[in-house]
Amino acid sequence: FPTLYTYPENWRAFKAQIAAQYSGARLKVASSAPAFTFGQTNRTPAFLNNFPLGKVPAFQGDDGFCLFESNAIAHYLSNEALRGSSPQAQSQVLQWVSFADAEIIPPASAWVFPTLGIMQFNKQATEQAKEEVKKVLSVLNHHLNTRTFLVGERVSLADISVACSMIWLYKQVLEPSFRQPFPNVTRWFQTCVNQPQFKTVLGEVKLCDKMAQFDPKKFTDMQPKKDGLPKKDTPPKKEKAGKEAGKPQEKKDKKKKEEKEAAPAEEEMDECEAALASEPKTKDPFAHLPKSAFVMDEFKRKYSNEDTLTVAVPHFWEHFDKEGYSIWYGEYKYPEELTMTFMSCNLIMGMFQRLDKLRKNGFASVILFGGNNDSSISGIWIFRGQDLAFTLSDDWQIDYESYAWRKLDPDSDETKTMVKEYFAWEGEFKHVGKPFNQGKCFK
Repeated sequence: FPTLYTYPENWRAFKAQIAAQYSGARLKVASSAPAFTFGQTNRTPAFLNNFPLGKVPAFQGDDGFCLFESNAIAHYLSNEALRGSSPQAQSQVLQWVSFADAEIIPPASAWVFPTLGIMQFNKQATEQAKEEVKKVLSVLNHHLNTRTFLVGERVSLADISVACSMIWLYKQVLEPSFRQPFPNVTRWFQTCVNQPQFKTVLGEVKLCDKMAQFDPKKFTDMQPKKDGLPKKDTPPKKEKAGKEAGKPQEKKDKKKKEEKEAAPAEEEMDECEAALASEPKTKDPFAHLPKSAFVMDEFKRKYSNEDTLTVAVPHFWEHFDKEGYSIWYGEYKYPEELTMTFMSCNLIMGMFQRLDKLRKNGFASVILFGGNNDSSISGIWIFRGQDLAFTLSDDWQIDYESYAWRKLDPDSDETKTMVKEYFAWEGEFKHVGKPFNQGKCFK
């Protein structure tokens, strides 16, 4: 049978599985040993030969045909009814699939992942994500006001993609009061997940009653284990000598009992969380560089929480270490290929997502200029070191060759003007020749 490699409860894989349920395509799901072990099988030479990125879901047909990227796999396993029966319908399906990737996934991840213990909590990022989710829900609610499904009168790949991208939102954080202003979206979502083809893959999807919150203990427990031992299996420290050793055993037992009762109950990771947390730490690509006095996180906090022109930009120049960091201007090489603005934004955000592990040592403000079928993309990037950071890791080299890169002199007036304009998303932008449309930050 054609095989879909994934880890259990992977919402990206759900898209392909549900599409196969509708189309009747044969599909075997390999998500557990011995067929597939996430973190092991996907690192073997045989797997990497077919899927160079080592990511899942990954699809291999019974004829050896291979595909990676969940949208491509779901499209391949769909039938005409799911893909759209006319050029207009096909374009609308593509529109909503792209909408899910560009507009739903980034804020959903920023909000939901900390509640699962996968990512550290950041209050400002979470509040911003909530506002972005509200905007997404408003768009969907308006569109669905007179429609049962996103495209046409039956389930399409658009519904499958968007619904799957919202599963964790509805299961973890969209409590009744939050989703109350968007009844059309909830009605549509429940209609989708209760279709037999969805239920075969997803089972019963229960909408959350209370918004999940970040649990520091859960986050700590989810971190990679040291010396191969889970934290709860760490050998106990030796008893201290002296007064503690002289206490009666009964008193010690009572103290231990009280501590045990006071401690919160440990939460078990589900298989999805465990899979996402199981990626081993790789060697830091910047480990060879000397320490820098410029604290990137401190600048990012200023940029996120305070005024850009009066606080963040002055802070940047006051603390910037031109020996330890470099400033680069990147411009997309193929503006003639840019069509709809939302698809251009999808291009930017897709690059950001693939550079996730660069965030600690990088920052960027990238701007889309112009409008539909007449736009350009350019941005200012800050990297640790004096060279383009993308070459330091194979994982970071997917997109950067589509951009023309120019290293900027931090002491020049041109650089100071460009940094101010790109950071603030306002200014003359004399080198562009198109009006500002919207900006995206990598931080």
